[in-house]
Formats: sequence, structure tokens, C-alpha cells
Amino acid sequence: MVYDIRNKVILITGAAGGIGAACARELYANGANLVLTDISQKSLDTLASEFAKERVLAKAMDVTNWSSIKNIIKLTITTFGKLDIVFANAGISWKESAYTVFNCDESEFEKIIDVDLLGVWRTIKTSLPEIVKNKGQVVVTSSIYAFTNGMCNAPYATSKAGIEMLSRSLRAELSGKGASASVLYPGWITTPLTDGVFGGDRLTTEMREIGFPPFLRKAISPEKVATALAKGLTQRKPRIIVPARWIPIQLFRGIVGIFSDWLLANHKRIQSLVLDLESRTKKQK
Repeated sequence: MVYDIRNKVILITGAAGGIGAACARELYANGANLVLTDISQKSLDTLASEFAKERVLAKAMDVTNWSSIKNIIKLTITTFGKLDIVFANAGISWKESAYTVFNCDESEFEKIIDVDLLGVWRTIKTSLPEIVKNKGQVVVTSSIYAFTNGMCNAPYATSKAGIEMLSRSLRAELSGKGASASVLYPGWITTPLTDGVFGGDRLTTEMREIGFPPFLRKAISPEKVATALAKGLTQRKPRIIVPARWIPIQLFRGIVGIFSDWLLANHKRIQSLVLDLESRTKKQK
């Protein structure tokens, strides 16, 4: 059966970012009511100004804080009377430069895990009573990093792999309750998170060009992710992979992963770039 998202109440974390904002616009166009959350109220207000006031609630929320999330869930129920879908989309990566596990700052590594993995867990756990009650949906923004090597981006990749399994486990657990969970796997997207590997940083750009075949190097717009998400929600799809060229990689992830791990560990130019990266970031500290 088609899941009609018209008049559904959808909470989006990380709503002010590229994927979050594009998905908010797409879901609104499909008739949904929106609860927009992010760390910056100013950014949320700018986004919310695009929509009719009676169909949107925009409030700052910190996914690292249980109380902050619980307050927004309560406000959602007060405002709209229900919550049908939670889209756990908030995510961060390195602030200034890519780092290796050997050379990274411990606090920044743990901050990324706190937002990208534990923040998703907190958002889901707090929302579940309403999701189950309304036979709704949970969607998490994972990444191709859930099944590709996370070299020089380990905390982000670790988080994306972790929330993939969280959502898969949740889907099986929710099935008998009439609710569902899905994983969104975006490939390379034209957002600030990918600026470095698309020319903003010489070393990581070259790593991407060596580590991925040409047909997997291209980035797509957040709007294409939003279109795929809306379609996936109507079908309660367990996996929403966009662009579609990543589907074979996901299907054969075991074999591809073995080859990819070997290539990255043994490619002399890549290993030279890693040493250059560590040398540069060491100087910055």
C-alpha cells in the first residue's frame, strides 16, 4: 500500500543543511506538515519563512541533549497533535581538515560520534512512542560510507555504518507494530561537507579521484536526494540509495570492500597522500 505523506507530521533534524532543507521543501510540496530542527534558530527561521506558518514549526534543537529533544517532541504534539515520521538527518564531519585516526583530536572525533551516531539514537528513541502509535516511519541519513572505506573520515564513516545497523535492527523490531524504519544512503552530494574532496582540498580531492572509479566520482544535488526520499517514504522502502549507480556497490559490498581495503592500503600514491595529510595537520595543531 502507498503511504500518503499528505497531512503527515514530519520532524527533520539538521533541517537547515543542504539535504535537510531540500527534503523539507520536497516534503512540504507533497503536503506534509514540518517540524524543522537544527542547532541554529536563525537558519531555521530563514528556511521556515518559505512555508505557510500553520504548516511548520521551526525550533532549535541539540541532538546531543536528551532534554532538548524531549522538549521538541512535546512541542510537536502540542502544535500538531501527533508525529508521524522522524527524519534523523543531522550530521557533522571534520571542521577544518581531514584527519587520520592517528593524528586527529580526540575531542573532535568524539563530538562527531556524539552528533552523527548517538544524536540519531537519541532522536529515534525519544520519537518512537509517537511513531509506533501512528504506525509511522523512522528514516536515518546514512551514507555510502556505511559500506565504503572511511579512510581519513573515520568518525563520520563509523557513525554512518552504526546508524545503518540501528535502522535495520529497528525495522525488524517495528514490523509487527505496523511502523517501519528506512536507511537513506546518499552518494557524493554538493553540500559544504563535500567541498574539500571536490577541489577545496588538494590532498583529499586526489584521494577521491584515485580511490573511486570515474562513474562514482560525480556529485549530485540535494534536490535529487529529496526526490528519492519522498518516493521512498511513500513505499516504506527499507533502503533509499541515491544516485542509483551506487546500488551495485551496495549489493556487492562484501567483495568490493575487500578489494577497496587492499587498494587503499597498498596504493603507494594514496599512502603518500596520507603522510602528507598527517604532516600538514600536525603543523596546524
